[in-house]
Order: sequence, then structure tokens, then C-alpha cells
Amino acid sequence: MDLLLRKSKIVREGERALSIRAQEERGRAWADENGYRVRKVWKENLSAWSDVKRPKYDAAMDAVLNGEVPALWCYALDRFSRKGAEAVVPILGKARVIFDYERLDSMDERDRRWIIDRAENAREYSQRLSYNVRQTKNKQRNEGRWLARAPFGLVADPDTRRLRPNLAPYLCSVKERAEIAPWDVVVRIFREIGRGVSSRALSRKLNTEGIASATGKNWTGSAIRAIIVHPVYEGWLTVTQGKIPSPYFNEAGERVRCVESKYLPQMISAESAALARRLLSGHQIITNTPRPGRSVHPLTGILRCGGCGYAMQLEGDSYGCQNHSGGGACTKPASATRTALERYVVEMWAERIGGADDDDQELMIAVAERFHQLTRPKETAELQEAKAVLKAAQAALDKFHADDNAGFYTGRSAKYRIPAKRDAEGRVDAAEERVKELSGGSRVDITFLMDGRALEAWQAADAAMRRDLLALGIDRISVSKARKQGGRFIGDERVVIEWATPEGDADDYAEAA
Repeated sequence: MDLLLRKSKIVREGERALSIRAQEERGRAWADENGYRVRKVWKENLSAWSDVKRPKYDAAMDAVLNGEVPALWCYALDRFSRKGAEAVVPILGKARVIFDYERLDSMDERDRRWIIDRAENAREYSQRLSYNVRQTKNKQRNEGRWLARAPFGLVADPDTRRLRPNLAPYLCSVKERAEIAPWDVVVRIFREIGRGVSSRALSRKLNTEGIASATGKNWTGSAIRAIIVHPVYEGWLTVTQGKIPSPYFNEAGERVRCVESKYLPQMISAESAALARRLLSGHQIITNTPRPGRSVHPLTGILRCGGCGYAMQLEGDSYGCQNHSGGGACTKPASATRTALERYVVEMWAERIGGADDDDQELMIAVAERFHQLTRPKETAELQEAKAVLKAAQAALDKFHADDNAGFYTGRSAKYRIPAKRDAEGRVDAAEERVKELSGGSRVDITFLMDGRALEAWQAADAAMRRDLLALGIDRISVSKARKQGGRFIGDERVVIEWATPEGDADDYAEAA
């Protein structure tokens, strides 16, 4: 015969559950007393609720129903299943299953009604217990109690189960020889991701400094990401839909704080969290917008060697392949005199920008866009951030619809559907309004570059501004190696210019261009 042993992972308060080992001892004793030999022991350490998959239970049932084994022993009916009559009817009179605690046998005609009654009793008990547990948990969540282990960087009050920043220093920084509080690590993660540092680069940095993660092991990019996306660091109570935690909504459709009000100023602000998430998801990037004073050499930063793709730098009177000059392997290192190369690029730039026509509309939109960034960095940053917020809000709304179509908001999660929908749509509406507000700003005037006046503007600018003027219309310049050493510089043969393209929406700058 086989033995089916089960014990729930979570032992509820007031419930005395017989251990797996004790169940097996009783099962083997019963087999000895009744002339059976134990063939296989099926052990489960999980719940028997209706929505739980039980592969070992299924295998044990198949074995006894298919006649592979003449009998199956189980300690008690509630250890067998809590689905009620539907679980026991298939075995009545067809397969021998022994319920030791109740002293019932599924092949005994007199036990049929008792087995069904006890199975239904076990089901009713589970339903009542499930309801009580749900009601208790909902009440605790509505009070802002954190029911699980506190996330990294936070600690739960033992009485109220409300969270607060964990400021107790215990993480040792090898590099700085100092102890660091877990919450300081969380703040640093949001700060550095908000500056554009990638999650992988940050994890390497933390590991180099000897700062331990929540598990005591090395940091990974996914561990950094898990912190960034978690609403708890803003002070919100969460539930888990799939693998991603999302804010918990009470019956009124409101979010619930899991942090006492006096600790809220120490939490991550909504703005900092949103910025870090946009950067991490790629909805926003840190741009290197041309600014006056960044460089005095007009072609610095946009020159590339045609042989290897590395940057070209100014050395003396010539621009040369940086890879080759540093001892790298470039098979065709490019080099060109500064005077000849700059003269050719400026002439091409002035001709293209100053003589722009209808076919150059995209280029002039890009020029207007970059000139706006150059002269009004604050307004541009606000608009770019607003667009990034809108993109992230639209992605969140798309995710809600995908989850809804996949059936995530059914059963116990149905009550979260409408609050989540309103929250996602509200964020999109607010983001769209903000973009509309910022997009209606002052006009961008680039007429000083048009109608043949680009060269005049170049000649009137100082050295730093000249570099920025070129960067308005040029993304990259590739220079190939000369056919023969000492030959005359022919720009059309050696230079390829990649012209700028718009980054944002064309409508924002089309009128200005």
C-alpha cells in the first residue's frame, strides 16, 4: 500500500497538525497490523485548498484508482482533501482509501455516508477559516499593517506592524571602512539610478565597496530593480500581482500608508521614485545636450575614425584616431589637419543649414529642438520629463489592460480592478495635461541660421558657441584614412556627415522650424 502524508506550510493559530514523520509512523504501524507492505510514501508540505496544485496527491490517486497499489492510507480526511464530496465520491466503492483518524474505509458500504459527511465538514471548515483569514487580513491591511517580512531597508514595529526606515548601522563598507544603515543604501540606490547610473553598474559599485544585499550576498541588477519598482519605499502598502508589487487599495479605492506619518518625510519622494523608474525602464534618458562652454574645439565629441569607429582627438595641429594613438589596433587610423577638416565641415554645415528647403524639414526640426535645449535648458528639461512621465503612465495603463485580459483581476483580486483602472487612467490624464501645458510655451526662433545666414552666425560666435552651433545639426562625423600620406585633403572623399534627427514630437517644433 501507499501512504499519503500532508502538512500545511503555514500552521494556523490554534491548529495542532500532526507532523509528516508522526503521520508516517502511524501509517506504517497500520500497514503492519493489517498485513500490508508500504510501497511508496507520498509527502506534501502544502495547502489542500481548491486552487492549489498537488502533483503528489494526483499521482497517489492515479496509483490506487488504476490498480497499481491495492490501498492508500491517509491520516485524516482533512489531510486528504478539503474540496468536499467531489474529492471522495470518485473513490467510493472503486478504490480502497483508509482514513485512519476517522476509522473509515472507502470500500466499506457502511462508511460511504460518513466519508461524504466528514469531507463536507472539512470543506465547510476551510471555507469558514478562509473567510475569517481574509477578513482579518483585510482589516489589518486597511490599518496599514505590514503582514510579511519587512523589505530591505525597512523595519516593522513589533506591535503595530507599521514600517519605518531602518537606520541601525550594520553594513560594512570595505572601501570606506565605515558602517552604513540599510536605509542609507536604499536612498543611495534611488539617487544614483535617478542620475542615470544603470542597475548593473550600481550593483558592481556596491559589491566593490563590500555592501551586502538583503540576502547577505552580492547585489545584482535585478535586486536593484526590485527596490526601485517597489511602492513600499514611498510608504505605500502593497499586494503582489504576479511578481510585481502594486499599491493596496481599500474598499473606498484609496491607497493605504504602511508608514507612520512622522516617518513619511524620510521616505523616498514620489518625484524621486518616478524619475528612477522612468530611467530604469528606458522611458527617460539623461541627455548630453550641447551647452556653452563645454568645449572650445568645434569638432570635439562628434568626430569618429572611419577605420575603427573610435573618437578622434586633437593633438597639435591635427585630429587623429584616439585608439591608434593609445596603442590600440586600428587597421586604418584616420588623421586630418585641423584647419582643413574644420573648414570643410563648417562649409557643409553652413550650406545645409543656411540653405535648408522643404526637403530638410526634419533636420530643421532637430535644429530647433536642440537650440531650445541649448538656450532654455530648464523649460526643455521640464517638457522632456513630462513626456517621460506620460510614456511611463501609458505603459502602466497598457500593463493594466494586459493583466485584466489575462484574468489577474478575478476571484479575490476582483476588488482591485476598478481602483487600479482609475489610478492608471488618472495618471495618463494628468500627464497628458502637463505635456499640453508645457508644449504651449514660447516660440523657438532659429531664423538667424536660415536664408544663408548660418556662416555669418558661425563667424560671430565665440569658440565654445561654435562647437554648440555645429552640434545643433550634426550627430556624427566619420573620417577615413587618406589614400596616400601627405596628399591634399579632399573632404568629399574622406568625410561622411550624419545629420541630426528630431528626438521629440515633430509638432512641438515644426512651426518654429
